[in-house]
Amino acid sequence: MFRLSNPIRDYAWGSPTAIPELLGTVPDGSPAAELWLGAHPTAPSSAVPCGDAVSTAAARRLDRLVQADPHGMLGEDVVARFGQSLPYLLKVIAAERPLSLQVHPSQERAREGYEGEDARGVPLDDPRRIYKDRNHKPELVYALTPFRAMCGFRAPRRAAELLVDLDADLARTLHTDLAADTSFRGVRAAFTRLLDPATRPGPDAVHGVVEACRARLSAGSPSPRADRTVVLLGDQYPGDPGVVTSLLLNPVTLQPGEAMFVPAGGVHAYLSGVAVELMANSDNVLRAGLTTKHVDIPELLANVDYVAAPPIRIAPEEFHGSTKVFYAPVDDFELSVTTVADDDEHPLPGRGPRILLCLDGELRVSSTGDGAVTLRRGESVFVPASDGALVARGSGTVVQADVP
Repeated sequence: MFRLSNPIRDYAWGSPTAIPELLGTVPDGSPAAELWLGAHPTAPSSAVPCGDAVSTAAARRLDRLVQADPHGMLGEDVVARFGQSLPYLLKVIAAERPLSLQVHPSQERAREGYEGEDARGVPLDDPRRIYKDRNHKPELVYALTPFRAMCGFRAPRRAAELLVDLDADLARTLHTDLAADTSFRGVRAAFTRLLDPATRPGPDAVHGVVEACRARLSAGSPSPRADRTVVLLGDQYPGDPGVVTSLLLNPVTLQPGEAMFVPAGGVHAYLSGVAVELMANSDNVLRAGLTTKHVDIPELLANVDYVAAPPIRIAPEEFHGSTKVFYAPVDDFELSVTTVADDDEHPLPGRGPRILLCLDGELRVSSTGDGAVTLRRGESVFVPASDGALVARGSGTVVQADVP
């Protein structure tokens, strides 16, 4: 087993306190948006053998550690299916304010996009670069605090109902789009109208919808949640058409311990809260708005799934009375959460390459390969496939990423 030291991404929407509190460090006032635990080359974890200090010269990038011994680190089955790279990326996300409206590509689109940008000579570190790798990016979100988001399109008739009595020209135009075709084509027409450069509304039109929602709230809105989201986004990102797209999307609030799956092609935006994220090993994000980062609308629109569907909540399966496993409908990853409060040994599910992160308490994790480590809140380890099965004892909670 290898102890991990994990990079923090300082995106502007991040909480300055949530991740430092998890890690037991002193906040410095800057945003700490995401903690990355994995082997993505953009921001890989550093690893040292358990028993050594993380800060010693023995630390190695986890991606290079895996590449040096892929069969021992990943296992024969994982190498056969995914090649010589860790298939997943584990994160802690801490959103103090809304982050970008976005979608993730499918495997085929990611491969084509990456190779196309390479052929055009776009450097990987260019802020205009969209595809950082050839991988898709489905993801699972496990809430640590109440976690608010928007995910997937509402039923067209419901979206039309939200727009019908708003006193704003843009709202009336979008209502006409949806009423003219109550299939996915109506949703596509409305969503495209808001984002396509040829039809994109100006700041005044967006402001008109925000003020109409604000007025409806004051008058006793029949849809206060939708109106509050528009007002929140309008105050954070004034004039951005992404504000209005929220009326087309499903709202979702996860309570601590609940999980949601976001498939490739699913439009989503996270509004607030702290969560564990587990995704395919990718950094491919196509942004539609609510951001200062690069936006490529034609590429985004080509990747969107316009079929209306409710958010995909994942119900866990329970093992050994102490572990809940969240099975995502992909081959790249699964997430388990184990809580123990006694000195008995509790088997951890999963196999192959695993990453464990302690959320609270103190746990002793042992492997059949004779390795053992004590994990306290905020500490994490990488467990190679060759280490075999794991058991935990003590008092605390640990999340584990592994490959099904």
